[in-house]
Amino acid sequence: MSLPELDHSIVPVWRHGYRFQFEPAQNAYVLLYPEGMIKLNDSASIIGQHIDGQASIADIIKKVKAMFGDIPEIEQDIIEYMLVAQREHWIDLV
Repeated sequence: MSLPELDHSIVPVWRHGYRFQFEPAQNAYVLLYPEGMIKLNDSASIIGQHIDGQASIADIIKKVKAMFGDIPEIEQDIIEYMLVAQREHWIDLV
């Protein structure tokens, strides 16, 4: 499966009104927004922890690979996450 085209120099930022945080009651990372909450799975949580408005997609890929090794699927998973998060209006890609 080929990777969708996405400029790796793009910096993802959480959209205004969205807050990424660990929620003890859920025992998980969540994305809070005015209408509710999204409980994130482990992969999404790991990626979300690196979205800080300064790290580019390339930086995030490097950081996650440093945690888990150079697994080929990591890059694809991160790109897919960014595209889904953008489509769902959780993040902006600037």
